[in-house]
Amino acid sequence: MSLQPTLELMPKVVPAKPVGFDVSRLRKDFPILQQSIHGKPLVYLDNAASTQKPRQVIGAIKDYYEKDHANVHRGVHELSERATKAFEEARLKVQKFLGAGCLREVIFTRGTTEAVNLLAHSFSKAHVHPGDEIIISALEHHSNIVPWQMACHEKRANLRVIPVSDAGELDLGAFEKMLGPQTKMVAVSHVSNALGTVNPIERIIELAHRKGVPVFLDGAQAAGHFRIDVRALDVDFYAFSGHKVFGPTGIGVLYGKARHLELMPPYQYGGDMIQYVSFEKTSWNELPYKFEAGTPNIADAVGLGVALDYLEALDRDQLQRHERQLLQRATQRLEQIPGVRIVGTAQEKVGVVAFVVQDMAPVDVGAKLDLEGIAVRTGHHCCQPLMEQFGLTGTVRASFALYNTLEEVDQFADVLATIAQSATPRQQNHQPLTDVRYPSPAGASPDAVAEEFAEFFDFVEDWTEKYQHIIELGEKLPAMPEVMKTEVNRVKGCQSTVYLNLRTQPGSRSVVEFLVDSDADIVRGLAAMLERLFSGQKASAIADFDVQGYFRRLGLDSNLSMGRRNGLAEMADRVQHFARQVMENEK
Repeated sequence: MSLQPTLELMPKVVPAKPVGFDVSRLRKDFPILQQSIHGKPLVYLDNAASTQKPRQVIGAIKDYYEKDHANVHRGVHELSERATKAFEEARLKVQKFLGAGCLREVIFTRGTTEAVNLLAHSFSKAHVHPGDEIIISALEHHSNIVPWQMACHEKRANLRVIPVSDAGELDLGAFEKMLGPQTKMVAVSHVSNALGTVNPIERIIELAHRKGVPVFLDGAQAAGHFRIDVRALDVDFYAFSGHKVFGPTGIGVLYGKARHLELMPPYQYGGDMIQYVSFEKTSWNELPYKFEAGTPNIADAVGLGVALDYLEALDRDQLQRHERQLLQRATQRLEQIPGVRIVGTAQEKVGVVAFVVQDMAPVDVGAKLDLEGIAVRTGHHCCQPLMEQFGLTGTVRASFALYNTLEEVDQFADVLATIAQSATPRQQNHQPLTDVRYPSPAGASPDAVAEEFAEFFDFVEDWTEKYQHIIELGEKLPAMPEVMKTEVNRVKGCQSTVYLNLRTQPGSRSVVEFLVDSDADIVRGLAAMLERLFSGQKASAIADFDVQGYFRRLGLDSNLSMGRRNGLAEMADRVQHFARQVMENEK
């Protein structure tokens, strides 16, 4: 006997009647958009990473915790009954949103990443054998690459990749030739997070199904932009994340046809996914609970349901027209800016314009936009293989949502034009190695130099001034000869390109010297701070210095992105590791 409520008997959720699409009215629903950043009105163009939340979602989560919270499904008291009802009503809303055939096909996960991991693990365990093949595309996010890569490794199967054109479009002719008796799964994105390409999913599904191959669609970038009907598509699996459809973080969905899910073993064990346990054997619960081990994320499932209500109450056709206008305006404006090149020019796109600025690293462009209150994303966007194909370390990505306006697009383009105009080619240093001069120590010890920095950073509170000071330090950084910019000297883990050359001072066994360079101005500035701290200092003083604590003291942990902090940490780790090696050699 099942321990769960009979899903078919859950009350029906009646969707709200669509209302008109008024951007100025909708913006009032999003409290976070009303603030200023660095003294400028916030222009939030990082929606492909995560969308903002309307007050209706925020209020629903607050209400749940204040009034209805308890664990779900097995409690007989009133609060548990309420929590269970709210949780399963959220599942019903997801079913309606996706057009799924039944509630058994809707599995709650922590997000698209967990959904892909669940599917790759459980599907391959049931169906993939040595010599089989799984097909993905060159457009994929790391979350739709690595789980399949690991599954292939464990099963001794082969991962095949659909090539992509310079415009960012999949080569369907190559894909059709890949399909064969060994193909067990096709896993591709509905929309590319890096380029905004809308893939021809209907044709992909048709070609795969001709060969009897199931298809998984990563819908993380699609679900917030247009209607999804998994039955009309006849797709076998579909996933999306709550935080990209104006819902909470930490909640997402994997849809799967029941006939597939029934054959797949559980992904995790314990809690609600169990039907019966003895020390001799265990039996699994029915769908969807077989894949929902442990206490679920009840509150955020409720929030997701409200977010979907919010979307469904809008005129989705008007929403799509509005977002198409945003993308068209952004594309037209950026095409007119000298030095700006758009990356990804597919015929079918949604929500994203990615670009690079000549003679300027993406991280610098993003930092300068931030100083004007404009939030964009920079880096490889978890699509390193795609960036490598384009010969890039990363791009700047502006991405749009229902609350963005044409005025914001114009403001973004105007600021970007000024930034692009300020870009200057970096001078290359072609000195021979014999002429290289390493910087002298900037103080008696790293601690003494650190105090000089601290005096300035303690005195100046405005991040804009601190940022400019860091940039000026980078401008004074001694140039590294091109001949030193080798793979051996490349610092991994940085979003920009960084080279670091270390040595012991000639005639000394204990003094460390180094040169460092980067293609990004902000990173050059941070590298210059490290160089002033450590170059020409004794290895023991370098090894003992608390780099992370020091940069926290300067407040850089709160003003630098995680990627830049990680890059700074990688540079510091390499210097301190070298210093420890010098100390070992002295013994």
